[in-house]
Amino acid sequence: MHLCRPTDPCEGVIVRNELCTAGKKAAGVVRHLEIDISGTPLEGRCLAGQSIGVLAPGLDAHGKPHKVRLYSLASPSLGEDGAGKVISTTVKRSIDEHWETHELFIGVCSNYLCNRKVGDKVRLSGPNGKRFVLPARFDEHEYLFVATGTGIAPFRGMVTELLKSGCQSRITLLMGTPYSTDLLYHEQFLKLQKEHANFRYITSVSRERNGEHDRLYVQDRLRTDREALLPLLCSPRTLIYICGLAGMELGIFQELARQLPPEALSGYLGVSPEVLAGVSTWQRSMINKEVRPTRRVFMEVYA
Repeated sequence: MHLCRPTDPCEGVIVRNELCTAGKKAAGVVRHLEIDISGTPLEGRCLAGQSIGVLAPGLDAHGKPHKVRLYSLASPSLGEDGAGKVISTTVKRSIDEHWETHELFIGVCSNYLCNRKVGDKVRLSGPNGKRFVLPARFDEHEYLFVATGTGIAPFRGMVTELLKSGCQSRITLLMGTPYSTDLLYHEQFLKLQKEHANFRYITSVSRERNGEHDRLYVQDRLRTDREALLPLLCSPRTLIYICGLAGMELGIFQELARQLPPEALSGYLGVSPEVLAGVSTWQRSMINKEVRPTRRVFMEVYA
């Protein structure tokens, strides 16, 4: 970790920048960027699940250099090139309106990155993160990955790494988006599912009908696909990784509590019988207190 610090960053070079949504009519603009880090301290040292820091040029409103922004790696530990020389990340353009002033707000670092062209240099720090990574021995575990939005980034790297390593464990990815056009890396995951019998890719769309189902949030798949997911979730070898918007973890925990028998649930959550009886009234403030994730649950959520 922290091989390059924000006070002494290294330079990477953009080698790829393209849209990664399922269609050009997506509500947001999300881009896949690949960065050549060869010859820097980061080369070969970035693990799937970690993040890198990006320092945008210029000064903030207070006349100080912009603070480092962290972006999850979307590449496996061996990089996009298989040699650890090219890493990738997934960036959503941040464009909004200030509620009070109604003035346009444009995210400094996200738009800086999305605007980079092939050959442009970017200042990098990191890598960051030590827990939201894969276990050392892949085949000793099975995996459920749950993502919303750009939270899919680390799972692109993790799933790719597991499957390329020859891991034969059951691997399931649940991906939730508002619209089907917002599904990121969709064709790539469909291809991996076709090529690997042990990989299952399940999507949920919250603002439009999704095939035979009505609108679904990602946690709803634990109910609609219970028959397929229950054997995986009841295995004592299974690890759950959650990445996306803050708040999504509460719905996932509630649905786990509803769908799993107590002996299986205890592998993921520590809850008293009294708290479990009131699952519908759980609040996010209860997480890590009355609702305690175990070491088999890994979370990376953001505002």
